[in-house]
Amino acid sequence: MLDAFKTNGSSPPADITVQNEGSIFILRGRTDIGKDWIEENCSEGDYNPFGEGARLVEHRYIRNIVEGAAGDGLVVR
Repeated sequence: MLDAFKTNGSSPPADITVQNEGSIFILRGRTDIGKDWIEENCSEGDYNPFGEGARLVEHRYIRNIVEGAAGDGLVVR
């Protein structure tokens, strides 16, 4: 079977996106797999204005989170 992403030159869709807002990052699950990964691996804390499958993340944590998600096979952009 041909891999459509390899044959047409496009990239697979992101499971998780990371948005840099200067003093904080916004981590959002874009697929069900991405949302589930965030829910299972990122503690929610007391303040979560974006709801399920999204988190506000401090700079000191973002690298480990992104590396963890990518290491688990998710596409992170």
